[in-house]
Amino acid sequence: MGADWVASLPMYDFPELRGAHDVFWGALAARLTSAGLPHVPRDLAHHVGPGEVWRDPSLLFAQGCEYPLATSFADHVRLVASPMYSAAGCEGARYRSAIVVRDGFATLADLRGRRCAINELDSNSGMNLLRAAIAPLATGGRFFGSVVVSGSHLRSVKMVASGEADVASVDCVSFAHFQRLYPSVVGELRVVAWTPSSPSLPFITARSAGDAMVRALRSALADVFDDDGLAPVREQLLLSGVDLAPQEGFDEVLALERGAVEEGYAIIR
Repeated sequence: MGADWVASLPMYDFPELRGAHDVFWGALAARLTSAGLPHVPRDLAHHVGPGEVWRDPSLLFAQGCEYPLATSFADHVRLVASPMYSAAGCEGARYRSAIVVRDGFATLADLRGRRCAINELDSNSGMNLLRAAIAPLATGGRFFGSVVVSGSHLRSVKMVASGEADVASVDCVSFAHFQRLYPSVVGELRVVAWTPSSPSLPFITARSAGDAMVRALRSALADVFDDDGLAPVREQLLLSGVDLAPQEGFDEVLALERGAVEEGYAIIR
């Protein structure tokens, strides 16, 4: 790690929040520089894909999705902290997904044979948590009539709102942002059920980062979350706190996967 360090906050980087993310990172970067870390990047890598960032050995700081981290990137990253959010469905440093529909569906069972949109096949909130919620209802390893990959949570909710799909699973932080940023898109949707909960999307660094680096990141995060001057930025990002001693590993999301497999529902369909 050194002159080519990378920083990224890709998970909730909607265009309307990009400025707030830049301010948040700027405050964090300034504290890391003051602590003596050289070559701290001034700017976030907004246009680099999450997978590329998570695999980068020069990763200084990023946010990740637990399921792909567990299944594909565990050897590349180290957990630093778990953010807490002020969104319905969050509790402490945990979150869950809102299973959203239009009118006409009262229970999960009503969605049997219907069209499902998921953001990505390896998404924790869009696939893994939904799979865990649906597994007890599946018959012969199948529940939905069709499953399409939309490419993003926003696209998923737009598909449900327009009638292209009947249901989508959206992490509760994204859904809360959508309610504020895109009320005309989600205004006709409602939450038919909530998925099981999971640790929130963690702040991470490269696996090669030493203990001193992790301590420096945690100290800088603590200061950023305690800074009253940054309260408006944290509120815009729905950040209410941070757990600086997160549980190591990804056991919970992998346990949800195992549970679905044991129910005979290994693949969401």
